[in-house]
Amino acid sequence: MKIANSYSGLLTRDLNDYFTFVETTSQKKVKRNPHVFEGDYIIVTRRDDGTYHPNFRPIHTGKGFNVQRYASEVANELLWALEGLVED
Repeated sequence: MKIANSYSGLLTRDLNDYFTFVETTSQKKVKRNPHVFEGDYIIVTRRDDGTYHPNFRPIHTGKGFNVQRYASEVANELLWALEGLVED
């Protein structure tokens, strides 16, 4: 066992104060909220209930950052994402 690691399992003690630990195997992790669109400015995920959730990537405001251009690019990515996800 590694120091400062958490383990899932069952610890039992017998009548002779002998302890036995049996580690339970972790179940295969299912990725929650998979990415259905990954752009330069936004990522759209699908929730368990089937709804879509747009998430913004970090905004780097520095020299040359243009608010109007940024807003236009985000709007374009939202349009592209929704066109591919929502039927007419």
